[in-house]
Amino acid sequence: MRVLVTCPPMLGMIDEFRPIFAQRNVELEAAKVVQTLSEDELIALLPGFDGWIIGDDPASARVLEAGAAGKLKAIVKWGVGVDNVDFTAAKRLNLPAVNTPGVFGREVADLAVNYVNGLARESYLIDREIRINKIWPKPRGISLAGRTAAIIGFGDIGRCTALRLLAAEMRIIAYDPAFRPLDGHEVEHKPWPEGVEEADFLVFTAPLNPHTHHMFNEDVLARVKPGVRLVNVGRGPVVKETALLDGLASGRIHSAALDVFEIEPLAPDSPLRGYERCIFGSHNASNTEDAVRRVSLQAIEHLFGFLGVK
Repeated sequence: MRVLVTCPPMLGMIDEFRPIFAQRNVELEAAKVVQTLSEDELIALLPGFDGWIIGDDPASARVLEAGAAGKLKAIVKWGVGVDNVDFTAAKRLNLPAVNTPGVFGREVADLAVNYVNGLARESYLIDREIRINKIWPKPRGISLAGRTAAIIGFGDIGRCTALRLLAAEMRIIAYDPAFRPLDGHEVEHKPWPEGVEEADFLVFTAPLNPHTHHMFNEDVLARVKPGVRLVNVGRGPVVKETALLDGLASGRIHSAALDVFEIEPLAPDSPLRGYERCIFGSHNASNTEDAVRRVSLQAIEHLFGFLGVK
């Protein structure tokens, strides 16, 4: 029995999980990957494996068909987002397939709030100026208390983010068609993008699907409060990059903190790099050793269950 792992956070701790595979007589293949493998690379690899623990790789119908034509019997999407996996094709091919939902709310929320604070106080810019330019800057930031944060996507991540921002005495507006009240806390609910002009911060925690693709676009940009700060820890294409660039260029958007991008990794010549107030991540919001350990063990057990490994 052979299993391929292509998820970078899990690969970063892969030596911790090797004994689990060895004890069950399963051969583990740790892919050499920075972010994702291409379709062609996966098509060449997958037929030789019984199981696959997927990162953000393109698990398209074409890829899954190639795997199923070989040895592939089951797949597990490591983490929450599933926009890269064709579950319809998996079902058609009789490939058992699951993800690991509801596992990263606290970790991603921690980073979202770190980004909110970083944009509010320009702490990342201060650090860069001291380190690189050897100067002693004192930009005037804004306080969080009394400000309004719009949280777009009010699932596990959004709800955890709200709890943290409420502790900073912020007003919260939540946007989610499946909105549920946050017990014991005051959170307003509005249909997107009603009331967006009231927000000092736009915090995107939404998954990517046909309804959320380019939720932030030129029409929304025209409505936002001048000087709004934008955070995206959901999925890159939820925010239309050309609209974001227009907002940054005009000053309507003060700054943005992005853990995710429309195209990843961020290109060396991306015009986003020209905005020094912005904060960039590497699609890494969930990557703590505690979370990686917890979710990797869950993914392994799911896959072993599908493969009948005892």
